[in-house]
Order: sequence, then C-alpha cells, then structure tokens
Amino acid sequence: MINKFVLTDDGSSSIYSEDVKEFYHSRFGALQESMHIFINAGLCYEKLSHLKHISVLEIGFGTGLNAWLTYYKAQELQKKVYYETLELYPLSLEEIDSLNYPSILQYEDGKEIFHALHRSKWNEIQQITDNFILHKRQISTIHATYLSNTFNLVYFDAFSPEVQPDMWTRDMFESIYCSMKNGSILLTYCTKGIVRKTVTAVGFVIEKLPGPIGKREILRAIKV
Repeated sequence: MINKFVLTDDGSSSIYSEDVKEFYHSRFGALQESMHIFINAGLCYEKLSHLKHISVLEIGFGTGLNAWLTYYKAQELQKKVYYETLELYPLSLEEIDSLNYPSILQYEDGKEIFHALHRSKWNEIQQITDNFILHKRQISTIHATYLSNTFNLVYFDAFSPEVQPDMWTRDMFESIYCSMKNGSILLTYCTKGIVRKTVTAVGFVIEKLPGPIGKREILRAIKV
C-alpha cells in the first residue's frame, strides 16, 4: 500500500491511499468523524449503557484511531472491552509514529496506549490492560469468519462501496449479522441506497442519524 499523510480540518492526521485513491477519514476532521460516528452513536448508545462488558468488532483497523478512542471512552463509562479488528495491510511503525492523535487529545498515557495498540502482536489475543483485550487479525474481511452471537457493537469502517464493492455485499453483512448478539448495533458512515437495501435485506432495522461535519447522515443498524 502506498500512503500519503495529510492533516484534516480539525488538525488531526489521516492517510490518503494512493492504491484505492481514497482517504482513511473525512477531510473535515478525522477525530471529529470517529468520535461522532463510532463513539457517540455507537459505544455511548443508550441501549448499550447497561453492558459492563462489551465486545466490539471493527472492520478496518487503519490508523487505530477508533480503537484508541474506544479504550478511553470505555474507561470513562466503566466498561470492560474485548476488541476484535481486521486489517489486511497494517501500517508500519514509522507510519504510526507520524500520526498525531495523542498530541491533540492528551489523555493520560495516551501515547503509550496508542503505541501499545499498534505494537501488539497480530493474530493473537493480547491483554492491553486489565479492562481492554485486543485481537488484531491480519486477514481479508472477505475471507474472515467469526464466532456466532459474539459482538455487541460493530464499527464498519471499510473504504467506500465505489472503491471496495466486495466489502459491501450481502454475504459480508450476513456474516457479520450472525456474529452479533440480539440488540447489538452496527455503525457505518455510508448511507447509500444500495447499502441500506443490503443491510435491511439481511435482517437489520436501520436508522439514519445526523452525520459529522461535512457528512449529512450516517447509518445505525440494529439486530433485533
């Protein structure tokens, strides 16, 4: 993968992939986008508030931003997290060092935790802290399988359907649907008609929510 580093409008880092010709995050702000879609509309969703242990599946580890933000919000919410994430093309350590999230959101031990998430071994379950277990899988999502009835929350953060159509198929969402518990939710930035139709056909109940800056709407899908 050939990557170019950029600063988004909120001052946070992102990456432009020369291979797929698409940004990893919104150019209007990587941090504000991740917080809005995956943390505020996902992890903080009131219907998950009763859970003290939560299992998260992330499609697209990328820069590790969603995992890092989840770690700190889960601490605040006093939740224990099992976090499984897939990424076929992990960033190099040199690329990781170019990301500026810990310097913008100055969480206690923010830089150390960010690097621990990235430096943890791939394809092994790793105990990052007492309250956060990470399982990074270096595998194509297309070929990945999951345990059934496992996840409470899914971050679907793949590249867009235009550049990765095979990531947005009915087979893909059916596999994820089966891995989720009843009452669990899936979040994605994409609300295109074909995506809504596919997700609904699998069995999800969907709702469109206001999007972050620069994005009119996002999608939240519930397994009932």
